[in-house]
Amino acid sequence: MALRGQKSTLVITQFLFGIIMCLFLVIISLSSGTAAELQRFQHAAKEDGSLSVLVVGDWGRRGFYNQTEVALRMGIVGEELDIDFVISTGDNFYENGLTGVDDPAFQESFSNIYTAPSLQKQWYSVLGNHDYRGDVEAQLSPVLRKLDSKWLCLRSFIVDTEIAEFFFVDTTPFVDKYFKEKEGHVYDWSGIQPREAYLSNLLKDVDSALKNSNAKWKIVVGHHTMQSAGQHGNTKEIVTQLLPILKENNVDFYINGHDHCLQHISSLDSPIQFLTSGGGSKAWRGDVSWWNPKEMKLYYDGQGFMTAKITQSQVEIVFYDVFGNVLHKWATSKQLYSIA
Repeated sequence: MALRGQKSTLVITQFLFGIIMCLFLVIISLSSGTAAELQRFQHAAKEDGSLSVLVVGDWGRRGFYNQTEVALRMGIVGEELDIDFVISTGDNFYENGLTGVDDPAFQESFSNIYTAPSLQKQWYSVLGNHDYRGDVEAQLSPVLRKLDSKWLCLRSFIVDTEIAEFFFVDTTPFVDKYFKEKEGHVYDWSGIQPREAYLSNLLKDVDSALKNSNAKWKIVVGHHTMQSAGQHGNTKEIVTQLLPILKENNVDFYINGHDHCLQHISSLDSPIQFLTSGGGSKAWRGDVSWWNPKEMKLYYDGQGFMTAKITQSQVEIVFYDVFGNVLHKWATSKQLYSIA
């Protein structure tokens, strides 16, 4: 009888354990479809409350296509402005990203190029479509940060400077053609599958972060164009899915690369300023589409970069060419304190 009772207890225990494991798996499955907070980095502004940043994109070509010359001028302007950090708008390593954390392209296209003292500040980088053609995890790896401490690249994240918040968004997985029309390229989608859940969660994360932001200035950074007269034009997937969230949450600027040019479009149907800084190396493509001149403030089909000087009450944007010449200046202001 005692033996029979022990067997019954064992069967019941196994049955209950099976139920608990099933419930656990259900919970895990449900939680994978929920949004989570984006990783946040604090970056203090200067003591006077101002912030200066430099933005460059589409650069990693081992110094070729004037990458070295652009880097030289970045260093000079960076020192003049006493920049606080650098933003990279993606396509960090051509043509096919990095092969791994030991790929010499990291040193040859980044560490050995951006050597000016003023550029030894933190770099905050997003991934571009060319980066997804290589080992994505390599660019995200802490190993690269140990090789060069100024490097930081994640899929999506936030940089909080108090007066401004920068929301970095992974735009490549939104674009359908990279999944349907690969054109002989191999993309590393290992970190974003299933795609639909990844994009849904990312949109929820961005929307939530923007809604909870109390920053005076909200700036979104992605690789792909939303408004562009360049070769790639507007990226319809993020215009449809991401732009409404930016409009709803009163975003001030969307900054991107992808088109290898310098560009400023001031939309007539929203206060968002669309800024392209994709002139870090290969440019001069010659593909320019007509754009409403009331919206197009700058289109420069060449190499260069941009800067932003930010205070509580004003943002000044400046675009520079490869020689350091100022191509375009634009500023906007807000009331220092809201009126009740």
